[in-house]
Amino acid sequence: MTATPDVDARIASPELLRSVFRRHAAGVAVITARGEHGPVGFTATSLASVSAEPPMLSFGIGAGSSCWPTVARSAHVGVHLLGEHQRELAATFARSGADRFAAPTAWREGPEGVPVLDGVRAWLVCRVAARVPAGDHRIVLAELLFGQSTGPGRPLVYHQGGFTGLRD
Repeated sequence: MTATPDVDARIASPELLRSVFRRHAAGVAVITARGEHGPVGFTATSLASVSAEPPMLSFGIGAGSSCWPTVARSAHVGVHLLGEHQRELAATFARSGADRFAAPTAWREGPEGVPVLDGVRAWLVCRVAARVPAGDHRIVLAELLFGQSTGPGRPLVYHQGGFTGLRD
């Protein structure tokens, strides 16, 4: 017996994918890299743990993103987990055309020359291990080299098209 789709089922489309994932709460991260003309960075909700041994993670980036050319050439990236007190920071790094590293963004040069954001819940500097084409995006696999996980606050999440905190 073959299953029949629900009467209200929709055919796969980018709109369906976006609609489904608006209902999926995801942690908010900012990915950074050192570029030829200064640091670059973007907000990501696609961060995932990949392997414990060696410690690896992944994230997605649009192939048309202004950050992609730098990430495509970078040997190292920074990964920053944001706290609920950093909604504006997440919005700044998500906004096209923004000077993401100008004040009030506080950052410093970290290990391997990677831009490290101040005041985040956790940060990592990773070596890029692979870049995998995936439709209009690229999946970046990265191995952890350095990090810190004792930053302040509760996690920032992305849900229903906006940044929010967790409720008790």
